[in-house]
Amino acid sequence: MTEQESANKMTVLRFNKEVMQQGNVEALLEIIHPDFINYTAPPGTALGPQGIHDFTINIMHKALTEREVIIHDQVAEGDKVVTRKTIRGRHIAPLLGVQPSGEIVDINIIDIITLKNNRYMEHWSNRDITDMVDKAANHKNYQK
Repeated sequence: MTEQESANKMTVLRFNKEVMQQGNVEALLEIIHPDFINYTAPPGTALGPQGIHDFTINIMHKALTEREVIIHDQVAEGDKVVTRKTIRGRHIAPLLGVQPSGEIVDINIIDIITLKNNRYMEHWSNRDITDMVDKAANHKNYQK
């Protein structure tokens, strides 16, 4: 692995821990390039930097408390990093069209990030929200 590939993996790890898990807006601003494009942004979310901020900080962090990002695998090649991860948290508000259950849920994700100079340029993602949907279906009367 090259030094740049190693640095890219560290940037992706930092984003997941500091931004996705902790909600560090300053880290988000440092890591996301102004020309960033999220090719798999949730419906109704902007594709650029504002969209990643709005979804992560204003939607996901309000919907999932006690957040933990578990990194299972990372593979770097050239300017891309692929990460298989789980976002775990207590589901207390609507997220990705799913009503809250009040339960701890797992969202399993595979991300592909393209980086330039240690900043996110492009993002693709495949999300498995089956656990969240199943728990919501079993707790239809949950009140926040």
